[in-house]
Amino acid sequence: MATYKEIKGITIQTLDTDPVEGGVGGGSWSSGGDLNTARKGSMGFGVLTANIVAGGNNPGGGTTWGVVEQYNGTAWTEITDLNTARRSGKAVGSTTAGLVVAGVGTPPSREAKETESWNGSAWTEVGDITRPASTQSFGSAGASNTSAMIFGGEPGTTYYVYTETWDGSSWTEVNNLNTGRQSPAGFGIVTAAICAGGYSPPAPPGNVVASNESWDGTNWTEVNDLNTARGQQGGSGAFTDGLIYGGGAPPGSQAVTEAWDGTSYTEVGDMATARYEFGYAPNGTSPQSSQAAIVAGGAPNLATTEEWTTAGPTSTILVEGDAFLGGGTTFKGVVKASSPATTWSSGGNTNTDRAYGHCFGPQTAAQMAAGEAPPRVTVSEQYDGTSWTEVNDTNHAGGVQARAGSGTQTAATIAAFAGASVPYGHAETWNGTSWSDTSELNTTKYSRASTLTSGPAALVFGGTAPPDGATANTESFDGTSWTEVNNLNAANYTASGVGSPTAGMNINGYVGSGYTTNVESWNGTSWSEGTNTNAAQGYGGAAGASSSNAVKFRGSGGPTGYSAITELWNGSSWTEIGNLSTSYAGNIGTGSSAAALNIPGKSAPSTYPGACEEFTGDITLQTITVS
Repeated sequence: MATYKEIKGITIQTLDTDPVEGGVGGGSWSSGGDLNTARKGSMGFGVLTANIVAGGNNPGGGTTWGVVEQYNGTAWTEITDLNTARRSGKAVGSTTAGLVVAGVGTPPSREAKETESWNGSAWTEVGDITRPASTQSFGSAGASNTSAMIFGGEPGTTYYVYTETWDGSSWTEVNNLNTGRQSPAGFGIVTAAICAGGYSPPAPPGNVVASNESWDGTNWTEVNDLNTARGQQGGSGAFTDGLIYGGGAPPGSQAVTEAWDGTSYTEVGDMATARYEFGYAPNGTSPQSSQAAIVAGGAPNLATTEEWTTAGPTSTILVEGDAFLGGGTTFKGVVKASSPATTWSSGGNTNTDRAYGHCFGPQTAAQMAAGEAPPRVTVSEQYDGTSWTEVNDTNHAGGVQARAGSGTQTAATIAAFAGASVPYGHAETWNGTSWSDTSELNTTKYSRASTLTSGPAALVFGGTAPPDGATANTESFDGTSWTEVNNLNAANYTASGVGSPTAGMNINGYVGSGYTTNVESWNGTSWSEGTNTNAAQGYGGAAGASSSNAVKFRGSGGPTGYSAITELWNGSSWTEIGNLSTSYAGNIGTGSSAAALNIPGKSAPSTYPGACEEFTGDITLQTITVS
């Protein structure tokens, strides 16, 4: 009889503590050191272990402070005061290159338009914001004292839609928000930012909003909303990897934390103390991500600090298939995907059955467009988690094994498909209502893959077209035009893509001699070879928000030309989990590794089932009974 080591390649481990869930889903809040001066309405910048909180109100609420404190990961120390004491402004940057913007000064009726730059030891007044009012309760994004932006704010009659950008010397008014609001949260940088939540005027006690908008450096686009509407909350991280936490939803405070993956928000661990108007670290970590955050102080006049962290580099991470002795000797456990994580469940049927279509969006708010049955079709449909509804058609019928799509139900791009009068490099964009023809790709190939999130921005890679073989060509789309960027290391076509234009993956594909197990990761600049999947495949589905998490569900490559095999990527290895109920080729996927959607292709040469399948689950511990 084979031993466990012979089967799994490892022995059963002995662990003092149980493994933990990796990634943002396994994150939690814990207590940090208290501020020396309790306050609300302060302005924070930096990262978790090197944070600065400036200004704010004292416990009595009547006096505005210029007191500044710096955090070293353990304790707060008072440093140089602001030149202009204030509260309810915003801040961005690092502990050696920070920026505090506007707010309410002393007396409380005075609007502080001043911007102050921090160089690590002293504050210097620099350019004022452009607006004559609306100097408080706005959102912000940016990573330094030379590159920042603010959006929304007071008063709610005029300036609550304004956006301004800072270039290191002056503020410039740019395009407005779609939904005006006061006290939103923001994160990201000046070319890729998120504005989430806030209050509709008057605020407070106006109505809280869940509206979420993404900024591409030029325009704001409405994307998927917060799950919990709120204002005066914190936000940290990057455009495709952020957190929203705390806030107010009158008459109470919020402790809810939500993680943004570039497509949708997922609720994760709550704060211990509900609060709003607190100092926080908009950068999260360096580089920006959802892996760390800090909140300090807040209403009602708190001094307490909480720290958000995910599993650290020395943590033992839950990996399906591992077995261990917990507590050293007695408890026997196994890490496995909990039900229903090992199984796919039935989803809604599409109205028009097809293969090789384009799809994008989260599991419960997906969209698919074009494809072929044959014939090629222009049909576009949206999913609400239960059923599909037809919306406006694409301008041209898709087909020739096209599968590249990126975005959400409000902003998306599909690319590399051919209609009767358009080449293989054709692309169209979706604005939430209708499709528009846009710039053609530079390389006219089909059977290309793409990232799934961040539409209309997209990354398209690989492909083929007779009489040529596979290509390694990669192109980036900024919402207007396509730019050739660094190629894949290995040319292929029929691969599956996941992630965003800054953190994507090319999974499998056909290389000319057969289907491959190859995987490559994209870091926003170049491709690198990653860990191979267990099974070779092409023309299949995949889902995932970044290069650190994905689920791959097969297509061509099985012994009959169709496959149902599903593999889960946890950032370090691929693990086979529960199969699809039906073997497919030409199927497509969207969503995340924790909530994936399979849209069927064909299950036989001329059979096109329309029944979708949904995957939802976690990695957990399960006790083993040993007899």
